[in-house]
Amino acid sequence: MTSRSFLRLALAGAVASGAVMLATLPADASKAPRTVPVRLLALNDFHGNLEPPTGSSGRMVDEHGQTVDAGGAAYVATHMKALADKNTIAVAQGDLIGATPLISAAYHDEPSVEFLGKLGLKVAAVGNHEFDEGYTELRRIMKGGCHPVDGCSPAGPWKGAQFDYVGANVLFKNANEKTDALAALGGSNSPQVKQVLSDWGVPALPPVSIKWMNGMPIGFIGLVTQTTPSIVTAEGIKDLKFVDEVKAANVASKLLKLVGVKAQVVLVHEGDQVNAGQSPDACSAIPGAGNRIATQVDPEIDIVLSGHSHQAYLCKVKDPAGNDRVYSQGGSFGRVITQVDLNVNVKTRDIDRASIVADNHVVTRTVTPDPEISTFVQTWKDRVAPVANKAVGKITADITNTAAPSGESALGDLIADGQLAATKTGGNAQIALMNPGGVRASLTYATSPANEGDGVVTYGEAFTVQPFNNLMQVVTLTGAQLKTVLEQQFTGGPNNQPFTKILQPSSNFTYTYSRGAAWGSKVSDMKIDGVPVTDTQSIRVAANNFLVGGGDAFAAFKDGTDLWSGPLDIDAFVDRLGKDNPIAPPAVNRITAVG
Repeated sequence: MTSRSFLRLALAGAVASGAVMLATLPADASKAPRTVPVRLLALNDFHGNLEPPTGSSGRMVDEHGQTVDAGGAAYVATHMKALADKNTIAVAQGDLIGATPLISAAYHDEPSVEFLGKLGLKVAAVGNHEFDEGYTELRRIMKGGCHPVDGCSPAGPWKGAQFDYVGANVLFKNANEKTDALAALGGSNSPQVKQVLSDWGVPALPPVSIKWMNGMPIGFIGLVTQTTPSIVTAEGIKDLKFVDEVKAANVASKLLKLVGVKAQVVLVHEGDQVNAGQSPDACSAIPGAGNRIATQVDPEIDIVLSGHSHQAYLCKVKDPAGNDRVYSQGGSFGRVITQVDLNVNVKTRDIDRASIVADNHVVTRTVTPDPEISTFVQTWKDRVAPVANKAVGKITADITNTAAPSGESALGDLIADGQLAATKTGGNAQIALMNPGGVRASLTYATSPANEGDGVVTYGEAFTVQPFNNLMQVVTLTGAQLKTVLEQQFTGGPNNQPFTKILQPSSNFTYTYSRGAAWGSKVSDMKIDGVPVTDTQSIRVAANNFLVGGGDAFAAFKDGTDLWSGPLDIDAFVDRLGKDNPIAPPAVNRITAVG
């Protein structure tokens, strides 16, 4: 579909709908309700987690401060059915696909998009991961058709998403299409509309989606982080530009107002970090990129539902006019559903903000999983089995995650080496560090029940070792900051490390630590490629997004700058397994422990 068609559907169609708005009132206006109810149920950053996510990715702090198991498509479906009523519109804030588990990724995320359609999703903002395979592939996911290389999935020809993807700040670079876009408003000659579009640009995606509920139109504005070009493959988005989120939201808001839609909700794939361990209903967001958007977009916008940072928070912020505005996010991986109840004034067709009540519901696994979705997920598990059994490399002996006296393991070292190789280009990584808790299993030399053969490593076996689908990221740390990260491996420091967790280093990084030294003085003799590290030098350090976000009590990682995001950790690992075959267990000699 062309940009002209997108605009015609999103805006010209809304003009036509606006012509019948007044007709929705009964003849006896005195009997008309003053307001009508609407319920929004929102997900963000689902990342294809059809099966219940594992490890820390499958746990959530609930409203009582307890950590509980959460997530999984069949449980999401059960909770959604319990929360939904006749006034419900289901929405999402991006990264529904991309960086997904094997069950979804093996089929270019068609299973996840089909599930979301079954869930009743109506509109979603695009996230940066929707562009992982490029704009053309996103369009295929939206509109249908078999994959141009891999063909149709076992389910047959892809029919396209059953919900609207929107992205108001995703524009074509080619300004020559601008005239066509200006002429695509269903014959409208409004100079106001033309001026707004002239300031906007040529949209590559539908900028808005208008949904009707109880006779009232609700306008949804989609936004994605403007940092997308720095965190996806450049070739796939070479014809696109990602403009400032606030500017794009304000343009979209004006367009909605021009066609009579005053009840407006932003779905934005950008958000903030939080103070850890708080209830998902707490306003724990630390003001950052998401807060800037939530507080600066046009006062006509009533609600801002966010994503991207994988955090759960529920806040009220002030809009530019000084009015309260709900600003929230619901974690990630299907662990939280955000519910927003509101009333729309029939006369003004605007949201009564005083009526808004929001809640973040944790998707617990104490409920009965939805039987239809359970069967659906099992079907895709069965279908992906041949992919799981595909050989990706060979080893000469067991490569285990058993720690040596220093805390280092052969498998952890191998993973770190792969991560460094995967982040040198693009991220300019100089060293890599892997958290030991993310190495979930050993690689065994003996054949598995799939009979792939002794020494053969299958994709499924590799995925069992690295099951979290974390993103590889790179940040710049000074030598002093890197030393602090390494000091945070040990108990006794201000980061409250519960027990010693030794990070697994890439082969070009060595250091010594003293067991008996005081916290803060344990680490010494850090070297990169044999050259001593100084306190003031800048070092590009690769790690997964869990660590970079301060996971496992490595708070000093959050002091890193110039964040770059790259491939999934599993892809880096599989790529390493495919080289230098057969691979022997690496020598465990990168960390020297004394005392």
